[in-house]
Amino acid sequence: MKNKLIKKLKTFDNLNLQTNEAENDGDIMEIAFKDVVTASQSSTIIEIANLMSQKDIRRIPITDPGTGKLLGIVTTMDILDFFGGGKKYNLITEKHKGNFLSAINAPIKEIMTTGVKTMTNKDTIVDAATLMLEEDVGGFPIVNGDGKIVGMVTEGDVVQVLQRLVASIEVQDAMATNIISTTPGTKIEAITKMMVRNSIRRIPIVGEDINSTSKEEKLLGFVTASDILKYIGEHKLFSKLFSNEGDDVVNVPISELMVKDVISVSKYDKLDDVANKMFEDNIRGLTVIDDETGKLVGIITIRDLLKAII
Repeated sequence: MKNKLIKKLKTFDNLNLQTNEAENDGDIMEIAFKDVVTASQSSTIIEIANLMSQKDIRRIPITDPGTGKLLGIVTTMDILDFFGGGKKYNLITEKHKGNFLSAINAPIKEIMTTGVKTMTNKDTIVDAATLMLEEDVGGFPIVNGDGKIVGMVTEGDVVQVLQRLVASIEVQDAMATNIISTTPGTKIEAITKMMVRNSIRRIPIVGEDINSTSKEEKLLGFVTASDILKYIGEHKLFSKLFSNEGDDVVNVPISELMVKDVISVSKYDKLDDVANKMFEDNIRGLTVIDDETGKLVGIITIRDLLKAII
C-alpha cells in the first residue's frame, strides 16, 4: 500500500513528500496539530465529553500528569459506546446499578482505550496515510523518543495535503452506497448502537416531507457522533433526566438534535472539490443526492477520500 502511494506521488510535481524516516523530524510534523488537548485518567466521563464538545475534537489522549507519557486515548465512539451503543454501557447498568449520574462522573480510565497505536515525530505523511487505512483509525497521537505527546495527526490533515491525487475522480467512484439511515423518531440509544456496531459516525435521517404531496422518502436531516456528543457536553441531557436513570436520556428522539440544513454534493462532483467543501465547512462527511430525483444515493467521507488517494 505504501509503495503504491509513493509511485503515485512521483507523477505529481510540487508534491515533494518524504518517503523514508527522517533523522530529525519527519514531514508528518509539518501537518501535525501540536497544541494537543490531553487529559488525566482521573478526569470524569462527563468532563471529557464536555471538553470534546467545547474544543470540537473527536479524540483526547490520556496522559500521566507527572511524566506526560501516553496512557490511553478516548474518542467520541468510546463516549457513544458508554452512552448506550455498546459494551461500555455496562458501566452504567452493572457497576453503577443503572445510576446514570453516578456513571458519567466515573473516571475516564474506565472507558478509555489502552494499547494505543502511535506514530513518531520521525515518521512521514506517507506513513500516516497508509497506517490509517491499515489500522482503520482516523487519527494518531505522535510521540517522541521519550514517549511524550508532541502532536496529533488525522485523516483530514493527510487528505488536505494529498487531495490533488484525486482531482479527476468523481464522487460516484468513491462514495459509500450501502447507506445506513433511520427516521426522526428513532431514539438516541438506537442511534448510538447503530454507530458503534457499524463503526460509523454519521447517519442520514429520512422520511416523508410534510411540505410535499409526494409520499416518497426524502432526506430530512443528518446526525453525527459529534452532534450527540454536543448534546451530552452542553448538558442538555440533564433537562431530560426525571430520575437518575440513563433511560431518561437514551429515549430522547433523534429529531431533537439532528441537523436539518444538510450540505450535499452530486455524484458527478470531483473529489478535489468535495474535499475543499469539507474543509471550508468543517464537515467530515457529505450526503450524495441524485441530480434528477433528489434521492439520497450515497455518503462520501474523509475516509473515502483517503481510500481513493491510496
